[in-house]
Amino acid sequence: MCVQVQSVLAKLSVCRTHVMGGRKFQCADCDKTSSLYNSCGDRHCPQCSGSKRIDFNEKASKLLLPGVVYYQVVFTLPSELSELALANQKEMSELLATSAWKGLSKNIKDEQGYEPAGISVLHTWNQKLEAHWHVHLLVPGEGPGITTQAWTRAAAPPDAKNSDGYYLVDVERLRETYRKRAIAKLRRLRASGKLKFGGKFESLRSSENWEVFVKNLESKSWAAHIQPPPKETSHGNEVVNYLTRYLTGGPISNHRIVAADRTQVTFMAREGKRVGGERQQVPITLKIGDFVRRWCLHIQPEQLTKTRYFGGWSNQLREAYMSHCRETLASSDQLTTPEAADQESELEDPVHACPHCGSDRLQLISQTARPSWRDLFRREDPRCPSWYAELQLQEFRQHWDEAMGAGYSDWYLETQVEGAKESSPAAASPPLQLSLVGMTSQRSFAIESF
Repeated sequence: MCVQVQSVLAKLSVCRTHVMGGRKFQCADCDKTSSLYNSCGDRHCPQCSGSKRIDFNEKASKLLLPGVVYYQVVFTLPSELSELALANQKEMSELLATSAWKGLSKNIKDEQGYEPAGISVLHTWNQKLEAHWHVHLLVPGEGPGITTQAWTRAAAPPDAKNSDGYYLVDVERLRETYRKRAIAKLRRLRASGKLKFGGKFESLRSSENWEVFVKNLESKSWAAHIQPPPKETSHGNEVVNYLTRYLTGGPISNHRIVAADRTQVTFMAREGKRVGGERQQVPITLKIGDFVRRWCLHIQPEQLTKTRYFGGWSNQLREAYMSHCRETLASSDQLTTPEAADQESELEDPVHACPHCGSDRLQLISQTARPSWRDLFRREDPRCPSWYAELQLQEFRQHWDEAMGAGYSDWYLETQVEGAKESSPAAASPPLQLSLVGMTSQRSFAIESF
């Protein structure tokens, strides 16, 4: 595992456990005590980052105007590029989001003639936790006209086969535009040396093989789907709430895991379709190692941005665009307030209640600060997860054995222990010996966050 994956798993394994510190409460009703341990705060943790989701939900919801129709548009990378993206996450996320938006915004301007805006959220998984890179875009189906300055709603052309009254742009043309822009961006990335090739993609270092690979991508129909509101009373908040749920927390929620033991995990996933278009849920059983490996495929670099704001909703244009929208809507007498627009967010900060009686009348009686990651994950610290400490020890040994010769690391550790024994009181030697010798066998740590 790379260092970042190790770090994320270590944080998740100690999240909301006693080693993180926290607060102890006493219930005023039943007089019993309970503890609330600190969270890790990592964006991949299923238990954390609730505040980040709330912030996104509030920010996105403020952009939605009453009476306006909103669409969700989903763009997906071909399976070959989803696999290539695992070693090129930052580059491929940029390719996917920008190609999707540029293709969609151009088609909206050309076909509908109004100023587009959009929010995108990146997802890298499917229900089986496999690599499946796609981006969800929330876009208004109307806006200020580019040339007329009048409020303009997307309308289907006379020859369009459209029966539900909703139409954004021609989806076949959108797929072609998206594919063309993405492949052009892909070529530029390789030409500038920004793509990493390894494993099954090692052959793409050859220009001849690369051209065959790209020609195959050009021959495919790339996936782009336009999803209108499911019903007339639907509002953009429903899409915002959907995107918010998958903003942080990793590729699978706890309720989908139906069984787990020391050897395997079983979870529910969509597979195929039933009559009427409903997705069928089937159980998927994986060995523990396979489950963790698939989950780790979706750990993303810190500098990778999952959410982006485009067009009129971009940071530079947002204030002027929203003001223009409100003025144009008001002048056209279309500014209404439907019932669905008043719905509240589904996200709330959890309130700690007494686990014994359910009362919220809790009094804080003690508090322990959260330790720094630097201190907590030192391999000598007994709070450090044993598997993480062992990985650090292996890396320590490999580094010094390669630099100084085989066996140097063991000699060094043994020398340090013997030196500590000679210079320290007898009472102080056991903790030092524990930190350097037999570390794995004498430390027990259960990773229950998974």
